Amino acid sequence: MRYTISGKQIDIGESLQSHVQGELSAVLEKYAGRPTDAQVVFSRNAHEYVCEATVHLSTGLTCQAKSHATEIYASFDKTLEKMDKQLRRYKRRLKDHHRARGEPVELSGASSYILASEAADASEEPETLQPIIVAEMETKIPELSVGEAVMQMELAGAPVLVFRNENKDGLNVVYRREDGNIGWIDP
Repeated sequence: MRYTISGKQIDIGESLQSHVQGELSAVLEKYAGRPTDAQVVFSRNAHEYVCEATVHLSTGLTCQAKSHATEIYASFDKTLEKMDKQLRRYKRRLKDHHRARGEPVELSGASSYILASEAADASEEPETLQPIIVAEMETKIPELSVGEAVMQMELAGAPVLVFRNENKDGLNVVYRREDGNIGWIDP
């Protein structure tokens, strides 16, 4: 497994790196059979340290967690606790997912855009109804079942996930509703 442990404008010592590798590998071996790489980024926000961890599994699923604390080790421990809880919740399904799926999740490319928000002075009428594109990026759309898509959305901590339904040839969306349930759009 490949580890990338870095800090945004803070120094990450050897002791912290070995702590992160040891603890993270113990949790991943317990729940996720074949992780391919892990990225852990530490940053500072005022007086708190922020730790963001992303683990990519060999099947194409991704697990993410983020937390903050006044000490750098505590921020990592909280992040690891969140990731442990997510993986524990989906342990059986992850194991079944590995067995049932012989090949990794197929990904197709798509364009992703960031649009400028509305003008600060809302009383002015916009010159055009076309939004201003701030950035254009490439994104990947996975081919999953609905259950796998819900699991991927939960593991990634995302509010919405666009995926290609492997049972039908079309794009689908799963999202977290305000009432706590999961919504599924199947056009």
